[in-house]
Order: sequence, then C-alpha cells, then structure tokens
Amino acid sequence: MAIANILLVDDEKPFLETMTRRLAKREFITASASSGHEAIKLLEKNDELEVVVLDVKMPEMDGLQTLKIIRQRFPLVEVIMLTGHATIESAIEGMKLGAFDYLMKPCEMEELISKVREAAAKKRRHKEKIIEAQLKEITMRRI
Repeated sequence: MAIANILLVDDEKPFLETMTRRLAKREFITASASSGHEAIKLLEKNDELEVVVLDVKMPEMDGLQTLKIIRQRFPLVEVIMLTGHATIESAIEGMKLGAFDYLMKPCEMEELISKVREAAAKKRRHKEKIIEAQLKEITMRRI
C-alpha cells in the first residue's frame, strides 16, 4: 500500500513535475492538476485521493475558492495549503475553511511529507469510523 494518495494542485508546471518525482521516490502515489477546476474534476473521478496539496495563488479559481468546494463536496479529503505568497489573513482563512495545515513555499520536503502522512492518517481514521457506524447500523436493523 502506498504511503498516501496525493493530489498536487499548482499553476506552476515545473513545481508540479519536481514534486511529483520527489514524492514518487518516497512511495507516494500522486496526481497533479494545474488549476482548481482540474483538481475538482480529478477528485470526482478518483475516490482514492486522500490529501490535496493546494497552492493558494492561482489564476481563475484560487486555492481558497478550491478549498471551499473540496470541503463541501469531498469532506473526508484533507487539504494542505501551500503558498509562496503567504499572508496571515490567507492562513487564517484557510484554517477557518477547514484546511488541515498551511505551509510556506518553498517548504522542506520532510516537513511536507510529515504533514501529508498526518493528513492521510486522519482521513483514514474518519473513513474507518464511518464504516464502523454503517456496520453497526446494518447489524442493529437485523436485530
């Protein structure tokens, strides 16, 4: 089993390519999107994605707008906000909207990996609790 299934979202193609290679070397399964719209489409098609690493500053739909949609439509997916243009306001807003964490670009690879592992573990725990609740409900109906 892979360490985590990650969706990288950034409008800078060289950054996406570099991060994809670096994470693949560490046994992460990665997908990438160069816009918020593309990220939403990938999440709709792939329910195995656990963690989104999302750039804040992107044209058309920025990271905060994308985060809002992810929280509404894919509530179990964890989102780590990543930006080279951090402000206290956007960090606070991202956390209020439900981001798992917020990192400055460029961030240390080990710090990102640590956050991705934590986020994936949280998502898996939530999924397990939902399955347990569903099984309990099925069992109770049979009694």
